[in-house]
Formats: sequence, C-alpha cells, structure tokens
Amino acid sequence: MGISYDLLRTFLIVYRAGSVTRAAEILGLSQPAVTAQIKALEQALARPLFERLPRGMAPTPAADQLARRVADPLDALQGLVEGDLGGPAEAFGRAVHLGGPAELICSRVLPSLAALVADGLQLRVTLGLPDDLVTALAGGALDLAVTTLRPRRRGLRVDPLCDEEFVLVAAPVWTRDQLDRAPLVGYAENLPILRRYWRTVFETRLTRGPALVVPDLRGVLAAVVAGAGVTVLPRYLCADELADGRLLALLDPEPAPLNTLFLASRAGTAHPEAESVRNHLLLQGPTWD
Repeated sequence: MGISYDLLRTFLIVYRAGSVTRAAEILGLSQPAVTAQIKALEQALARPLFERLPRGMAPTPAADQLARRVADPLDALQGLVEGDLGGPAEAFGRAVHLGGPAELICSRVLPSLAALVADGLQLRVTLGLPDDLVTALAGGALDLAVTTLRPRRRGLRVDPLCDEEFVLVAAPVWTRDQLDRAPLVGYAENLPILRRYWRTVFETRLTRGPALVVPDLRGVLAAVVAGAGVTVLPRYLCADELADGRLLALLDPEPAPLNTLFLASRAGTAHPEAESVRNHLLLQGPTWD
C-alpha cells in the first residue's frame, strides 16, 4: 500500500495534538475517519504508531522517528499549499503574533528577527508570564509563545528553544563572604530564580526574603549593578556587565544551573509567516547563550 500525503499529514497532526478528537477538529474530519487513516498508515508501515489511552494517544518510538523525518517537509509543503502559487506574493502577507518574557524578547528574540522585519515581516509582540501566554496561544490570540516552562496543554506543539545559564552576581562592593547578609534582589516576592539556585547549588532552602522586588529582570540587573545587593540572573542578560567588571560572578559551580526555554505553537498547520518565524527562532535559539 502506498503512503499518501494525506496519511502523513493526519499522522503528524495526531502526533502533535495528542488525541484523535483534537486532530479531527483541526482537520475538519470525523473521529472515525482520522482513526481509519492512522490505522491505514500503521498497516502500510507494518508497525504501531500510537498506544491508545483512555485520554489521548501516546506515540511509540516508531512514531517519534517518523515525526522527526516528515515534520519539516510537510510543514514546508503546507506553507506552499496555503500560499499564493498563482503568481508573485509578498514574503510575509500576514502579521505574526508572538509572546514571551520581556527580558528574552527584548535582548535576544527581537534582535534575531530584525532582518526578517527588514524584509517585510509584520510582527506584533505581547510580553507576559507563561500561563497568560499559553492561554493566549491556545485561544488563538498568539501564533507563537516563548515560555520559561514547558506548556502541558493539549493541542500545542512545543520545541526546546535554548538553555539559559543562571549566575549568582553582585557589584564589586559585595563579596562571596558577605553572601549571608547581602540584600537579595528579585523579580517576584517568592524569589523563584534565587530559590531554585539555592536548592540546586547549595542543596538547601533559601529562607530569607527579598530586600527589593522589581517585576522585570532588566530592573533587577540595574539595581544590582548599582550595588543594591545580590541576585541570580540568566548569563545572557548580564554578559556585558560581567565582561566589563560592573558585576562579579560570586560562584562558578559545575555544572552551572540551567533552565530550558520553549517555543510553543498550536498543533497542526500554522500560516506560512508564523512557520517562517518559528523555524528561524529554532535555528537561532541555541546560539543565544
């Protein structure tokens, strides 16, 4: 039996959506029709692709391998199908709505996309926290979202984007010996980044509260450079200050604490402009830190 484009496209959407029900909604087909296509593909390949669960479909290793092989070609072909093949068209005909944390968007994402904007990309940016961004993405208000946590919501396609390394930093007026009494500076009252660093590096619970809270890591950076106290920042955000001596890394643990950032989009086919931005960011992300 031959393997058609339609079978592979249905497979990829089920794979990304995690359920036949959601895939059927995306494809505009009945659930039995989607199930029949998956069974036909499994018969053609002579191997199971999904384990049927009470609430969804769990991909087998064969499905993971197939998805890696067909995802990029199918996405590219879908972009051509949805585009204007009858004549010349603008490279970016629709605006792309992108969300993410303010610090990463401003310091890494926007500079990475500047060339695309110069070539005609229309970009609309929303800054926010992971839960709000994922809700906006799932509801259709965003095409893409960069999140500091892996979204668990069904119907989303989630890719690792980059790793951020955390560094314990202070201005030269503070030393490692003063760490126990240095004021703590964070972006939230519960000091999530500092608490994670303490738990990972010192293997203990941070019990002190913050002296200063600024709901933007760029503000945290400015305060610490001015001597307000100690904080933990992503290295990409304070690399210049570390290089010129305005900040000092108080510790150099091995391995350094890392956090993976993710790029999320809705499962199924995205419009070509959003797909172009997604592919560009996935290529650029590993070079950011």
